Order: sequence, then structure tokens, then C-alpha cells
Amino acid sequence: MAELATIARPYAEALFKATGTDAASASSWLDPLAAVAANEQLLEFANSPRATPDQVRDLIAGVLKSELPSRGENFLRTVIDNGRLAALPEIAQQFRELKNAQLGAFDAIVYSAFEMDSAALADLSGVLEKRFARKLNLQLQLQPDLIGGVRVVVGDEVLDTSIKARLQQMKAALTA
Repeated sequence: MAELATIARPYAEALFKATGTDAASASSWLDPLAAVAANEQLLEFANSPRATPDQVRDLIAGVLKSELPSRGENFLRTVIDNGRLAALPEIAQQFRELKNAQLGAFDAIVYSAFEMDSAALADLSGVLEKRFARKLNLQLQLQPDLIGGVRVVVGDEVLDTSIKARLQQMKAALTA
């Protein structure tokens, strides 16, 4: 949604400027906040004319596992008061992109058929950083239909070494 991205950009940039070099700690409360704000039932409640901004803030604070710092509470108050709660996931995404640009890093999603321990993920991170020639922030997601191997998505680049992809390549070669 281009409109949502346009709405989210000033909030993400303002938060990024306000946090300065402390962007990592802001991500620790912004990402869970965005996950809560993505809930459709919460958005319905927040958009209800009967719900006050204080009730919405209290509900969100009750759902979060940890308490928001004062900067987080102020940011949430601003977003709710301006009726931009639905844009919060996009704000978090744009904030993450600004933070990564500052650090020279990129987000990478690793799809794996099986759970990986932290040592295996660290080894994979080293290999992928050499392959993509940049620092990567890995996020693991299970995808059992891969059968084995991994599929890595970095921006618009995809590295698919899964067994499923190899089987599809063999099928295409045999039917050609």
C-alpha cells in the first residue's frame, strides 16, 4: 500500500531522528508494538467511536509482555491520537530499514525445513554474508515443505538451496 507507506514515513523518520544512535533499543519496543497493532480486532476496537485513546493505549499496554519506556509511550500516544494505529506495522518496517541503512546491514529471512540452533545459524550467517557481500540480520522461519536445505531472501535477491527447488529443477529438465 503506497498510501500507508506515505503515512508511515514521517513517523518512522521522526522516531529515527529522536532515537539517534539508540535505534536498537527503540526496535526492542517498536517491533512488539507493531505486532500488537497488526491485530484486526484491536484495530476495530481502536476505530470504534466509543473507544477513547486512553482505552486503546491501556489495551495495548496490557497485551504487551514488557512495559514501554517513556519514549515508547509518547510515540504510541502520538500514533493513537493522530489515528495512525493501522500504520504502526509499516512505521516499524520503515524504521528498521533506516536503522539497517545506518548500520550497513540488511534483513534476511532464512526459510528452513527444520529448526536450527544458534551455532548453525551463526555459521550460516557467516557464509551468507560472504555470498551476499553485506552484513545480514537473519530471521529464521520454518517452512516444512522445503523438505531440506534453506531458502534465503535478502531484499529482492533469493538463494534457494532447498531440496524442493532441486526437485523442481530436475522435473523441469526431465520434461523439457
